[in-house]
Order: sequence, then structure tokens, then C-alpha cells
Amino acid sequence: MTNGISPGAQGRSEDERVVVAAIGGEESAFASISERHRRELQVHCYRMLGSLQDAEDAVQEAFLRAWRSRESFTYRGPSSFRAWLYRVATNACLDVLQRKPRKLFPWQPGSAGDGPRGSLLPPDRDLAWLQPYPDELLEGIAPDEERPDAQVVARETIELAFIVAIQLLSPTQRAVLILRDVLGWSAKETAALLDTTVAAANSALQRARATLKQHLPERRVEWAAPSEPTADEVALVRRYMEAHERGDFAAMAELLHKDARLTMPPTPSWFDGRDAIAALFASWLDPQSPGYVGEVRRVPVGANGQPGSAGYLRRPGDSAYRPLGLEFLRIENGKVAELTMFVSTDLFPAFALPETL
Repeated sequence: MTNGISPGAQGRSEDERVVVAAIGGEESAFASISERHRRELQVHCYRMLGSLQDAEDAVQEAFLRAWRSRESFTYRGPSSFRAWLYRVATNACLDVLQRKPRKLFPWQPGSAGDGPRGSLLPPDRDLAWLQPYPDELLEGIAPDEERPDAQVVARETIELAFIVAIQLLSPTQRAVLILRDVLGWSAKETAALLDTTVAAANSALQRARATLKQHLPERRVEWAAPSEPTADEVALVRRYMEAHERGDFAAMAELLHKDARLTMPPTPSWFDGRDAIAALFASWLDPQSPGYVGEVRRVPVGANGQPGSAGYLRRPGDSAYRPLGLEFLRIENGKVAELTMFVSTDLFPAFALPETL
């Protein structure tokens, strides 16, 4: 017996035969079985790292590490190869977190951003801010009957509010929380992956849960809506986009909660209150404003299970609308509670968005 796999071919499942070939050094077999799990591993790494680009790199690194250490794999059933890849990917992410600063929103405790609220500062591209995760990449990896533990796209653990909150956890606490509360691993499995004791893993989980309780919305059920935005949410986003395009900032403000918040990574700035948010947009998009930058058009997009839009700007004298940034909304009780505007065009290709309108 090698790697826990019986040498006889009779009675093996097709998956087991592929695993045998992969562990034996057949590159095509290894690539085939690894690629089945790429997208869910990418989501896992995104939760750990808060960055689509870093998550893609971590998955590639995990596959390379897995290939190089394939002889260490022990077969313990149909799901054991997938679990092993999660172990390798988690360790790859922990290594990244040791090298890079955590990705904070500017208003979080301990954030590297030093801009006061209501003050618009230039982007700080030396800081590692969070990135959105395109909804299209979440399609097709929901849990199924064969993998009931694959809760990798549950909306409440992919929304920006959750991704933001877990950035406050230490790398170990983050890994424990995701493994236990998202993937459903046991304390024993989690401790083994992290090379620690069950007691230490449980302690880390308790601390992580306590931190999340302080920083997630109090009534979590109100924002953990179905995976697809409701018809009312879609209509609200459409009205919001239309108000922007026609420059009706009073109408836009009516769609926001009074205490709504706007954050604008990678700028270390944030704005609290619908009046402040409406005034900011008016300062850019009202033709009578000294800071007028041009006309805006918006294209619907989704990220992290949340509705939003891609903004395109046509500056005075230009003939085309060009990429401006991505904006996503968290909706509570029929109004916008939070706006996250990613002031960057780098991720437009990831959302398959056109270069111009």
C-alpha cells in the first residue's frame, strides 16, 4: 500500500484512480483533480487574504507546493485529496500574511490610514487595501450532496462586512475561524493543520468569534440575505444608478440611511452620513461645482454577493466614458447602509467590463 491507496485497480472509483495517478507523478492527472477545486480554493484564499489577486497567487503557490510534496499525501477516502489541498492552501496564505500587512479599511481600529472622516485624501497605493470578489467567480461552487461541507459561498461569509471584520483577526485566528465556522472542520482537524493543540485551536476560535461579534452588524440575519439580490434590492440599485447619472443628488440621498457610510479604498478616507455622501458626489458631478470632473455612467455588477455598479467617467472634452471605479452597496431595511467605492480600474478586467462606453 502506498499513500494509503490500495495498489489493486479493481474496485477503485474513477476519482481514486485519478488520485493514484496524480500522486504517482502523472502531471495531467494531478492538474485534472486539482483544477476541480481551484475556484473554491480561490474563495478560501480570498477570505484569508482579502485580495483577489493575492488569492489567485496563493492558489497557484498551493498547487505548486502540493505537486512537490505529493508523496506526503495519505489517501483516507474520496474527500481527502480536497481536504489536503485546503491544508496546503491555508499554509500558503499564512505565509503571505506573515510577509504582508493586513488589509484594513481606513476607519477600522489600527488602520494604517490616517485620514479624518469627511476628508478626501489621495490614494495610498503602498497600503494593501481590500479588493472585491466578482460574483461570476462564485457561480457553480455552491455545496452539493457529495460535498455538504463546502459552504464556501454562503453569502454571510463572503460579503464585504465579513471580509472587513476578519481582517482584525490574527492570521491564526482567521484560519481557525474560517476552517471551523465556514468549512465545518473539526477542532482536531484544525489543530492538526496548524500544528497546535485542540485546546489552543479552540481558544483561538473563541477569541475570533468574540472579535467578530464586536464588529459585525448586530442583527446579522438582516444582511445575510439570499445569495441573489432581491427584486427590491435590484430596483433600489437601479434608482441609485439613475440618480447618479442624472445628477439628482437629493434623490440619491433619499436612498441612503441617515447614518450611511462611504469608504473609498485605496484612499485613506471615509464619509459618514447621507448628507456628507451626497455632498461629496455633488462636488464631483454637479456641473456648477468647482470640482466638476464630468458625466458618469454606471454598469450593474455584483461582488461578494452584493449588488453594485462599475462607474465610467466622460471628462469635459472627451468623447468616451472611461473606467472610474467599482461601487458596491450593503442594503438594510430597504435603504443603503454602506457604500464601498474601490477607486481603481485595475480590477475591471476581472469583472469582464469594457474598456470604454
